[in-house]
Amino acid sequence: MAGELDTPTRGRTARGRLRALDAYLCQFEAALLTRTDDAWDRAVFVDVGFGEHPWTTLESATAFRALNPALSVVGVELEPERASAAARAHADARTHFREGGFALPLSPDEPARLVRAMNLLRQGPPERIPEAHLAMSRHVLPGGLLVEGSSDTDGAVLVAHLLRRTAEAEAPAREGLLFHTDFSRGFAPLLLRDWLPRDLRRRVRPGEPMHAFFQAWEAAWKAARAEGHTAPPDAFAESVVRLARMTPGVCADAWLLAHGFLRWCPPGGTPA
Repeated sequence: MAGELDTPTRGRTARGRLRALDAYLCQFEAALLTRTDDAWDRAVFVDVGFGEHPWTTLESATAFRALNPALSVVGVELEPERASAAARAHADARTHFREGGFALPLSPDEPARLVRAMNLLRQGPPERIPEAHLAMSRHVLPGGLLVEGSSDTDGAVLVAHLLRRTAEAEAPAREGLLFHTDFSRGFAPLLLRDWLPRDLRRRVRPGEPMHAFFQAWEAAWKAARAEGHTAPPDAFAESVVRLARMTPGVCADAWLLAHGFLRWCPPGGTPA
């Protein structure tokens, strides 16, 4: 059962920790956030495991409501005291806080358009993580998105699964991986490797697709630096452009590069 994977966390999430991820979602998932046809008219955004204070939930609500003012938001927290405190301080007609875990506390008439679960799946056997993904995606409408991954304490470095619900399968499709850095810690591809989602951290070994990906990115980064792109933002952008030439599914979109993002959607999906 996915509930066995629910684990209490310290929950001391800093303000702004997921602000870059919010910006990405507003830029590239605006259609998902604003869709209102049929069941989408009542579809919610769910922030799983908001922690001691619901800063990330509230910041995301502000960002997403700039696109969709009527958007309903549900913050979910395993610790009942935290959920109750957030509800007392911050709940309103469009913003709700509930006790719960990966089996989301949503009613049958509350489909989800977007579910985010960051910095939660840090313990337990990696091979059981797909169970948590499946549990969180059960309420997601076809076409909706589950974002799950890890970041450092202030959000300077982040890597997340992009998991898309389809009409054809119960389990979400492993659409891609999203990498982000704000360059405050410099830049090298291996800096991001250390923040891979838990089910991929042990897959960066010879013979595995994740190992080949990072080897190719490291080579592209070294070549960029050798040609004079030594400032971290420049080295990042040039390395991604080079990587995209030799690695299918790497996106070299100008907005992504300017904001420190790499999105990799390999043919056939993210390696399992």
